[in-house]
Amino acid sequence: MNSTVTRKPVHLAVYDTLADWETGHATVFLARAGYEVRTVGPSREPVRSIGGLRIQPDLALDDLHPDDSALLILPGADLWAETSAATAAGSDDLAPFARKARAFLDAGVPVAAICGATAGLAREGLLDDRDHTSAVSFYLAATGYGGGARYVEADAVTDDGSLITAGPTEPVAFAREILRLLGVYEGEVLDAWYRLFHDSDPEAYAVLEKATAR
Repeated sequence: MNSTVTRKPVHLAVYDTLADWETGHATVFLARAGYEVRTVGPSREPVRSIGGLRIQPDLALDDLHPDDSALLILPGADLWAETSAATAAGSDDLAPFARKARAFLDAGVPVAAICGATAGLAREGLLDDRDHTSAVSFYLAATGYGGGARYVEADAVTDDGSLITAGPTEPVAFAREILRLLGVYEGEVLDAWYRLFHDSDPEAYAVLEKATAR
């Protein structure tokens, strides 16, 4: 992929208790391919990941518009579960991020959600009519959503080139689908990338080296 081409940035949602490990493979290789990765918080106030990392968001959620983005990435977080439990009491915690995901999809801009973020999308009704996956099917069923028939037992799922979902143990598969969607890698190179980082396959490294040299 030609990293000199001007692209819209990728936006990574950040909020307290976000799962550090779930988006690293994706953001690193997007950045290496020339994408600017911008962080989006509930506000411009710093947030802290579940691993204790302090993150200063580049912009607030209200200032994010689909037309300015190539992709919105929603990582898991403990707060997604707390949002579910607190909704009846009037707290919306991370629900605004699910609503922003709806705005992105309505505008034809893709969204990628992993772990607890898939439950947030389920509660928003965004998985009712789209193929998707998560940690396990009954995790999403507990949200009361209507998309159980579209649940797919897979490491990661891309529906119609617009929505990527994955469970918490599949950050590499999640990244694979993102890299495929944005055209960073494809074909045997994408397969080799996945085999290297998921399976530690030493033969895959040679394929990537050859592709990089071209």
